[in-house]
Amino acid sequence: MLILLTALGVNLFLWDMRTASCYRLDSIININANPVFSQLIYPGAKQPHCFYSMDHSDRTMLSDKVLQSHGGEKPHIWSSLEGGSRIDIGKQIFCNRSLNMRNIVAIGFDMDYTLAQYKPETFESLAYEGTVRKLVYDLGYPQELLEWTFDWKYMVRGLVLDKKRGNILKMDRHKYVKVAYHGFRELSKEDKVGTYGNTFIRDSFDEPDYALIDTLFSLAEAYLFAQLVDLRDNNPGKVPEGADYPRMYKDVRAAVDLCHRDGTLKQVVAKDPKRYINEDTSIVPMLKMLRNSGRLTFLVTNSAKPGFFLEDNRANIFEVEPESGMLLNTDNGTPMPQVGSTSPKMLPKGLNKRYRVFQGGSVGHLHKLLSIESSTQVLYVGDHIYGDILRSKKVLGWRTMLVVPELEREVELLWELRDTRKQLRLLRNERDLVEDRVHHLKWSLKFESLGDDEKQNMISSLGELESQRDQVRLAHQQAQGDYHQKFHKIWGQLMKTGYQNSRFAHQVPILLALDAVSEGSEKTA
Repeated sequence: MLILLTALGVNLFLWDMRTASCYRLDSIININANPVFSQLIYPGAKQPHCFYSMDHSDRTMLSDKVLQSHGGEKPHIWSSLEGGSRIDIGKQIFCNRSLNMRNIVAIGFDMDYTLAQYKPETFESLAYEGTVRKLVYDLGYPQELLEWTFDWKYMVRGLVLDKKRGNILKMDRHKYVKVAYHGFRELSKEDKVGTYGNTFIRDSFDEPDYALIDTLFSLAEAYLFAQLVDLRDNNPGKVPEGADYPRMYKDVRAAVDLCHRDGTLKQVVAKDPKRYINEDTSIVPMLKMLRNSGRLTFLVTNSAKPGFFLEDNRANIFEVEPESGMLLNTDNGTPMPQVGSTSPKMLPKGLNKRYRVFQGGSVGHLHKLLSIESSTQVLYVGDHIYGDILRSKKVLGWRTMLVVPELEREVELLWELRDTRKQLRLLRNERDLVEDRVHHLKWSLKFESLGDDEKQNMISSLGELESQRDQVRLAHQQAQGDYHQKFHKIWGQLMKTGYQNSRFAHQVPILLALDAVSEGSEKTA
């Protein structure tokens, strides 16, 4: 954990490894990814500012109809010379409750999958391959795992892993299991009800028996867990002795941790950042706009110093000791080493002493640096609904904003499929109308005094209505299934399970104030 701050009135320059550009900042704060920071190390400096980037991965172009909704003109950002408010639908911010930006003094950002938007097709594949190697070479799994491949589009956020049974679940807001797979085999409706519906006490679907797939980092490990479930079911002798489903999940988590601990992933990304991280040209306009609004910004991350500091004299941008690549505390001349370093050195002669680097820090320390009088003056932006958003909101009292890059494609599809949704509503209304008539006839036959002819006519009408109901119900089910597969072939819409909000969608308005489709909106209130 590193904090890079400037002395009062001195500027800091930030190297953006994605665009090979240098931006002037007031400061960077590099703190623990958990907003409940560790203990205070050093008080000092103030007015930190940082950079911000957006995701363009796997994006789709807006249809002509969407452009027509903007008056037939190409949408542009709010801060452009043309003015106005025509913003790409994939660049908009959605409010779950009103947020008066006049009260916001500082805006903080998480790093991974918030500022640094990784390309899942390359970065998650890299993480997957590293995890597989750890399973094989460190945890005793068979060599054939090295031949496995990763489908980065298969898993989605909001799923739940049943560690005891080897199942992957998608639930609605009431925690009813709507879609369930055992490994990669879909469970029948009877199996779902028998496993998760016939209990006297509703399951909480929480740890330790379940694991929530609530971060984009979790998608690769969920996919690997499903592969291991199939391997154990089909070839139980190939997995390590005693490796049941919970043990396999534990091994996957251990392998993931090993990949991050040895620094391999970071080293590979730093060698070719453009291969793994999306670029966005909106960084500079958004940065300027935040500055010009008079607000402070800060960066929160537990990411270690990447190797690109040592390349092409980029170290000159920061207070970095070139030989070791160690960030230095130049305030009192005592270097504070990078996490894991055991050989701190004194400040080399000739290095600029304008900047100060710290290791550690607390939320109280941060509030003092930003001159924050109330925690509600901070808006925090992150991608992890529990690690970033829930703790920031409930523990710290910060206002929160969740980055959901998956929604960029979903909101475009919602527009493109609006006629389909209308047709689904008509089918559902027709189904409900026919079912109501069926129930009414059944009630009449059971409780009303009827003549033989009238009763026979009702029975005949009931048979016709039941046949009509079955046809409409089947047509509705097929149309609804086709509709959801437009979003994802397995799990459907991110925010829906059928007509109900998904568990993921249910958590969003409860835990945060703002929801970003994509981090490209430059509009601030």
